[in-house]
Formats: sequence, C-alpha cells, structure tokens
Amino acid sequence: MHTVIIGAGGVGGYFGGKIANSGQKVTFIARGNHLEAIQKNGLQVHSIEGNFTTFPFLVTENISEVEKADMVLICTKSWQVKTASEIIKPILKDTTIVIPLQNGADNTEKVLSVLDKKYVLGGLCKIYSKIEAPGIISHFGHPPEIIFGELDKRKTERLQEVKHIFDKAGFNNRISDDIQVDIWTKFMFIATVSGLGGLTRATIGEMFENPELNHILKETANEMYHIALAREVALSQDIVNKIMVFIEKQPYDATASTQRDLMEGRPSELENFNGFIVREGKKLGIPTPTNTFIFSCLEPMERKARNQWI
Repeated sequence: MHTVIIGAGGVGGYFGGKIANSGQKVTFIARGNHLEAIQKNGLQVHSIEGNFTTFPFLVTENISEVEKADMVLICTKSWQVKTASEIIKPILKDTTIVIPLQNGADNTEKVLSVLDKKYVLGGLCKIYSKIEAPGIISHFGHPPEIIFGELDKRKTERLQEVKHIFDKAGFNNRISDDIQVDIWTKFMFIATVSGLGGLTRATIGEMFENPELNHILKETANEMYHIALAREVALSQDIVNKIMVFIEKQPYDATASTQRDLMEGRPSELENFNGFIVREGKKLGIPTPTNTFIFSCLEPMERKARNQWI
C-alpha cells in the first residue's frame, strides 16, 4: 500500500511519519526548507510518546514525481483543501482512498466539489503537534488518534484496509459509526476554543476558569450545535455540556493551532471556523451573535495576514 501525505505539518508529519516508520511506503508532498531538511536528514518526530527519525520512500514538491496512491491523507489547512484535491488528481486510481484530516466541519464537502465521491472518506484527527523546525515535528499533547468512516455510514472493506495501515503504524484509530457526528464534535471543540483564544490570547485553562469567558465558550458552542442540527447532523442533546467537560480536561496551558496562527500573524482557519458558522447562520436563518462578534473582531487581523488590505 502506497500512502501519500499532502501537507507535512504537525498532522501530516506526525501520522505520515508513524506510517513510514512502521516500514510502509509513504510519499510526502512538502515544500521549502521543510522539504529540503526531510530530504537531507529524514523526518524527525519529537513526541511525548517517544522520538524517532524516519526516511520516507519519497519527499517531493512535484506531483509528477509521485507514483499512483492507494491512500491520500490531505493534511493541509482547511482553506487549502480544494487546491490540494486538484493537485492529487494525477496520482489517483479507481480504488484510491482520499481522507481529509484537518479541522473544520465542511472539508469533505470541499473535496467532493473537486473529486468523485467514490474516492472520499470522512476523517478527523486528535493531536497537539506542530513544526518545531524544518524537518522536525513536535508532538506535545493528546494521545494521537485518527477517526474515519464512510460518508453514508456503510461498513466497507476499504475501511478495514485503512485500519490495517493505521494499526501497523501503531497509533490509535477508529472506524466511525457516523463520521459527521464525530467531525462536528471535534469541530465544536476546536472552533470554540480557537476563536475566543485568538481574541483573548489566553490559554484554554485560563478561558475555562474565567466565569465570563466560560459563558462565552458555552454560547459559542451552543450556536454551533443549532447550525449542526439544521444541517441534520445527529448530535446528542447534551453535546454542548460534553464539549465543556472536554475543554475542562485539556492541559491548562494548551492553545489551538488557529489561535497560535492568529497570534503570530499567519493566515489561520478563522474563516473555516467561526466564519463558517456565521455564514451558515445567515444561510439557514439562525442567529449566531457570539460567533459573529468573535469573527468580526478577528477578521481584520486575518485579512492583514493574508495581505488583503486595500
């Protein structure tokens, strides 16, 4: 089985590195100093579960050099998903499996706008990780896990093929009974802490222990819950309370990657998180005042990071 990783950042670097380190055939599509460092020194993973260095089958920025793939993991940022889906077209076979793993509620929809549905599984991952330096991935929190499933909830043979790859790589993974529920559950957590974290510059623990910020976190998640219901996602009635419990259990000093991007002046997933909820609310006629406030306060910073000031 040949696995191709497009996006060798914290997510793609860690999970792709684990697959490669287990002796499986892995190609990374990367760029810049990160690409050069991996080509020269291998991919180094500094992990709370044990460090390792692996030398993948191929590391390149040129899709024309890549062999046909059995599985493609799209590990870019949310706003790059459509472009990534276009890029991988030349390496797809009839049986290739494509799984988007980034944060966001509508990534599979973005992939499906470019690729035939026969290729696509829904997916998400749970991990705190980032690029520490060119060629070096830092995994600094949460037991790594990938959750994946068919968009129509079927149990198919290809799910077992994917699970075999992940099991051999040695990280937690699970076939979902309802991948949209799992995606939205993760989305509600990450989008809730990301936007308010970007606005306050506070850690997850600091936000949770502050009564006013705790209330805003809950209202943010509650608006997302009503959007999900309108989109016919079968979330449980107590999901908001479960999200708050999950937030409470996070490391006190933890921050989300989108918050870190905002604080460091890089393009972030703001548009795909709080911005997505605001747009869906307008489309569906559902008020989203808390998400609208957070998004509106952060949007000028996001535009500046993307050089969109006129």
